[in-house]
Amino acid sequence: METSKKIYLFLIVITIVVVCIYAQSIIIPFILAILFWFLIRVIKKLLLRVKFVSRLPKWIISLFSTLVLIGILVLAVTMISKNIQILSTTLPVYEANINKIARQINQQFDIDVLDMAGDFAKGLNFGNILSSLFSTLTGLFGNAFTVLLYLLFLLLEEPILPRKLRAMYPDKEKHDQVRKLVDKIDHSIGNYIALKTLTSLLTGFLSYFALLFIGIDAPLFWAFLIFVLNFIPTIGSLIATVFPSVFAILQFGELTPGILVLSIVGVVQLVVGNLVEPRLMGNTLNISPLVVFLTLAIWGVIWGISGMLLSVPITVILIIIMSEFPGTRPFAILLSQRGTLNK
Repeated sequence: METSKKIYLFLIVITIVVVCIYAQSIIIPFILAILFWFLIRVIKKLLLRVKFVSRLPKWIISLFSTLVLIGILVLAVTMISKNIQILSTTLPVYEANINKIARQINQQFDIDVLDMAGDFAKGLNFGNILSSLFSTLTGLFGNAFTVLLYLLFLLLEEPILPRKLRAMYPDKEKHDQVRKLVDKIDHSIGNYIALKTLTSLLTGFLSYFALLFIGIDAPLFWAFLIFVLNFIPTIGSLIATVFPSVFAILQFGELTPGILVLSIVGVVQLVVGNLVEPRLMGNTLNISPLVVFLTLAIWGVIWGISGMLLSVPITVILIIIMSEFPGTRPFAILLSQRGTLNK
């Protein structure tokens, strides 16, 4: 019997992986719709704290919250597109500065890297780099119609869910227990997504002013990149710091601006990540560092960079959900950082 269960479990895992690979065009927009749905619920909860707003019909509050989120996303994509155009016009400067940097290194360290840098410059196509970078970021929101369609059905399903729960569990005691469990999961996931978004926004906001002060081209683009990558713990922060630093060196043709960007943005990442985020989030992000690296690798193989960006939010949500059920609680403990679950 135990062998049969293991075989069934193995087959289920294989089936899930295959479905994730071949149905990613359906699953990724659905996951994004769920994340946006939780953000809309957070906006609604904030609006309900205002007295005159709380008197309005719930559907009006839901509609307004949805329009606020969509407006923010449209504004962000529009501004990022303009910043990409600014970067595209400065590509010849970046390419020319490679040789200048190589000569500086040659003079400083007496290392003949000029020819190597020249070959490297010929092989580099910064247009393709920026294009792939931008397509990765916008690819998450590329299929906007599908995401909005999923989001619409989630919003329509939301007011009907309590009625379905009552029909599914007619016994009052059982219904109250299930409803309490659903509310707890909703609260935990909503808090994580809202607070992680807030800390990522703070990191991007501070980094934007730092890059603007230094004079980096298209600071809004780099700030948005930092905001997105901040959802990936450790690795995301490192990449988000190194990327604008390298482009600062290419822009100015000197090492000093790159070191300055690396230092200031790095300090912002350290302060927000080690001081602000723990105070706001508490023990919400209770994932083992090993699990973080494994999930990054696994979801990266399955869904590419999009999977890496979504890997940690997905894992956090799974841990929160599994921790609420006795049968899956051991798996949640295994994935946790301290071997204990948040209560």
